[in-house]
Amino acid sequence: MWDWISRGFEHLIKATGYSLAGLRAAVQDEEAFRQELAVLVVAIPVALWVGETGVERALLIGSCLLVIVVELVNSAIEAAVDRVGSERHELSGRAKDLGSAAVFCAIVLAVVVWILVLLR
Repeated sequence: MWDWISRGFEHLIKATGYSLAGLRAAVQDEEAFRQELAVLVVAIPVALWVGETGVERALLIGSCLLVIVVELVNSAIEAAVDRVGSERHELSGRAKDLGSAAVFCAIVLAVVVWILVLLR
């Protein structure tokens, strides 16, 4: 049993390293991620200040974190598409556009959440 726990802990350590490497790559290589991260750094203290309840604070912060998560997925899609080939292809363009649309929807959601909480 202890071997299973040891392997699980080792896997967790490696997975955390891979995750941190991904975040590092996003910060280094993705301008949109850096911009959204800057907004998040400002939004978290503001959310803690303007949110009156834990639920409001969670919605404000969570909606901004969702933008970061979707941007990471979009960046992964773009990297995978670019890895496959540099020639223009309808499906490659569609994949990138869909990823971009997902980021846009997450941003709209965040804006709506913030407006609704601030206008209560």
